[in-house]
Amino acid sequence: MALVTDQPPAPPAPLPTAARGRKLIPYWLLLPGILWLLVFFAAPLVYQASTSVQTGSLEEGFDVTWHFATYWDALTEYYPQFLRSVAYAATATALCLALGYPLAYLIAFKAGRWRNVLMILVIAPFFTSFLIRTLAWKTILSDGGPVVSALASLHVLDVTNALGVTEGHRVLATPLAVVCGLTYNFLPFMILPLYTSLERIDARLHEAAGDLYARPLTTFRKVTFPLSMPGVVAGTLLTFIPATGDYINAELLGSTDQKMIGNVIQSQFLRVLDYPTAAALSFILMAAILAMVTVYIRKSGTEDLV
Repeated sequence: MALVTDQPPAPPAPLPTAARGRKLIPYWLLLPGILWLLVFFAAPLVYQASTSVQTGSLEEGFDVTWHFATYWDALTEYYPQFLRSVAYAATATALCLALGYPLAYLIAFKAGRWRNVLMILVIAPFFTSFLIRTLAWKTILSDGGPVVSALASLHVLDVTNALGVTEGHRVLATPLAVVCGLTYNFLPFMILPLYTSLERIDARLHEAAGDLYARPLTTFRKVTFPLSMPGVVAGTLLTFIPATGDYINAELLGSTDQKMIGNVIQSQFLRVLDYPTAAALSFILMAAILAMVTVYIRKSGTEDLV
């Protein structure tokens, strides 16, 4: 008869040094990215937060006095630029979606052997500086240019004047010029995620919808568009977020009446040298965008993207 002992089981043997090293490899791979975020994101964010609650001047120096009233003062003074930035960015995003979705659909399902060529044409603007592309639009929309002349002869400017987005026979220095610049510069950011989502859709689903006597419009509404929603959400975010904080298009294509919040922040930092107000405006803009993005993602039913 075997004797039963109360001795505890022997502890597991320690892992060899090589095995422990292999377990740490993923953390070592994450280390450069974490350091990058700490140095170039977290540290500047903390510094800007500290700057936003300072008082003083450039001559006398700035001291942290926890002056949170700077946020309220900045918001009450510059809320028109905030609203204008959101309106311009939302309009440009809607135009990018209206222009980009058909093109992405064409590339994904109809382009065939021309798919790669069309994709190269989509990303070709990235090979040119953002500033140069915007300056090119300043030439395209110049007062004596063919575009303005064609719009005037077609009486399109009469409609845009009635809508308040142009003035007389001018397109430059109007809201229309700024929105056109934003739409052009950020259109590839809409097309690329849309194409990625559409390209993943199994073509047999369209065939199945046709076998069930669904019309093409019904197939698009019931099959294609719902399956492409991740691309729609990603594209709208990639377009709306940078467009809201953009200041190049408003600076080059607009006038003082079209200044966006990015222009105000740039001016406060580099011209007025009011660093606390500029930092407070930056935080307000970031918080507003974060709130709008969170609500948008939840309403669109794509919480899995975050």
